[in-house]
Amino acid sequence: MAQIQVTELTFSYDGSADDVLKNVTFSIDTDWKLGLIGRNGKGKTTLLNLFMGRYEYRGSIKTGTHFDYFPYRVSESDLNKNAIDLLEEWKPQVEQWQVLIRMNELKMDPECLYRPFGQLSFGERTRVMLAVLFAAQNEFLLIDEPTNHLDSKARAIVKEFLASKKGFIIVSHDRDLLDNVCDHVLVLNRSTIEVQAGNFSTWWENKEKKDAFSRSENEKHLKEIGKLKAAADRSSRWADKNENTKIGFDPVKEHDRSIATRSYIGAKTKKMQSRVKSYEMRIEREIGEKEGLLKDIEKVSDLKIEPLKFHKEVLINANDLSIRYEDAKEELFKGLKFQVKRGERVVLSGDNGCGKSTVLKAIMQRALCTSPEDRQGLRMSGGAGLVSDMIVSGDLDVASGMIISYVDQDTSFLKGTIRNYCKEKGLSESMFLAVLRQFDLGREQFVKNLEDLSEGQKKKVLIASSLITPAHLYIWDEPLNFIDVFSRMQIEKLILQYKPTMLIVEHDVRFQEKVASKVISDIFI
Repeated sequence: MAQIQVTELTFSYDGSADDVLKNVTFSIDTDWKLGLIGRNGKGKTTLLNLFMGRYEYRGSIKTGTHFDYFPYRVSESDLNKNAIDLLEEWKPQVEQWQVLIRMNELKMDPECLYRPFGQLSFGERTRVMLAVLFAAQNEFLLIDEPTNHLDSKARAIVKEFLASKKGFIIVSHDRDLLDNVCDHVLVLNRSTIEVQAGNFSTWWENKEKKDAFSRSENEKHLKEIGKLKAAADRSSRWADKNENTKIGFDPVKEHDRSIATRSYIGAKTKKMQSRVKSYEMRIEREIGEKEGLLKDIEKVSDLKIEPLKFHKEVLINANDLSIRYEDAKEELFKGLKFQVKRGERVVLSGDNGCGKSTVLKAIMQRALCTSPEDRQGLRMSGGAGLVSDMIVSGDLDVASGMIISYVDQDTSFLKGTIRNYCKEKGLSESMFLAVLRQFDLGREQFVKNLEDLSEGQKKKVLIASSLITPAHLYIWDEPLNFIDVFSRMQIEKLILQYKPTMLIVEHDVRFQEKVASKVISDIFI
């Protein structure tokens, strides 16, 4: 066991006035299974890259261990190489048999090594990389969001594999994964860094208690400060009034007063002024004790959505549905049957490549190909378009006249300024920016081009666009990829409160459990 000691670590990207990490200090052990938690843009991936020595920084990182990073970099030309040929580039010191042992643990067919990397599914690519990552020993491994784009089955395999290992730090927003594989958490709070034993749920329970105590203490201090200010103001007015009586008096009305009374009044005024000073000192002390109480509290703003109510009960009806692409010999699936009724939140679940996103595209295509008047009502927050080579068999009825708001899983089309994006989509810029602020995007992000945002921030752009689009049906394709834990909770609360009609593809188990009124999975297995 060794230690990694980080001291006064400060880093900012070239051309940026803001520090991503500032004066960060913490210590961790290299045999821990450490979960790295924080909001999008807080510097989680940046920290892993600093460990890898990819950027220059101020401060120090002291350790005697060697680091390795997931995911490995894959170029366009690498996609045409067999996976086995990439082993030498990723981890030259390991031998093939070591990788095969890990592949067996990850329930993979060794044949995957002899196929072009680009032909492997997302789940297969992830597991091959993890097999290579864990093939060597005496390394501290840096794992950045291993479950993005993975289906439920692949997630379960990765979760079981990581739970059996140690000596890594994992960035993930998947609460189920963090609970099952981590024994410590490193949290990038709003203002501080904390290291704590336990998994995500343990930390979150402690945080809620700590935040409740901080809010209670803050309220107590505010009340005390209010009382002290009122008392100080009252004493100050009494002192001023008393002091004013020293100057001049009416001998008729105040026949019992003599010139010697001035010294008595002066002493009384001085005592009152001393009391005011005492109040002011106590106010300063209360303010000092109050400072910092709320600095790490996650102020999760309540989001809003304005779903429209459609006049029909059934919005989508699929019966004996089959879909295949023109160049494919077989259908992606056969005999799919489901309905989306008004007020339902239907989740499509299944393996990668089984056709879930294709179903969404087929529905969008049917909506786009209705009458011109209906087509004008369609709202797409993502980059969806017509798919010309898709052959749909069976019944797929999409209610006409429906307004649909769509979030694509792909963010690569996001380019240019926020202002231009709003103009292109017909969105209110002020309302759009307000929702992004509620998603905890700082105003400094608003001046960036969309392509320069982090993947999590790009997803928030798409979801914010969808939320401010009044619609009868919200179709979201893997909306939570790269989205931080706190924003996931925000979105869950929003859906449960407003109950919009939704059709969603999402693999986050906790999200499904919270929001789904119906899960369609059997046909995709």
